[in-house]
Amino acid sequence: MADKHVRSIAKSISWRTIATLTTMILVFVFTGKLALAAGIGFFEVIIKLTVYYAHERAWDNITWGRYAKAKAGVIKKLRDLGYI
Repeated sequence: MADKHVRSIAKSISWRTIATLTTMILVFVFTGKLALAAGIGFFEVIIKLTVYYAHERAWDNITWGRYAKAKAGVIKKLRDLGYI
């Protein structure tokens, strides 16, 4: 069963929150500076979201590991329905 978009968004937000808090805690433990930990946490979110987006877009162009039949099946179904 596939996740609904809202569930995927909630999972993404919860994971990003956990990952950022982990980074901030590590910075604070090693430096003892709360402002530094918060600053790094802020920039970490921006940078990692950007890198993740670029990573996902790059993988959209890679056909390795995809089912070729699935695409053919969708095209056939669209033809059967008269969309193409």
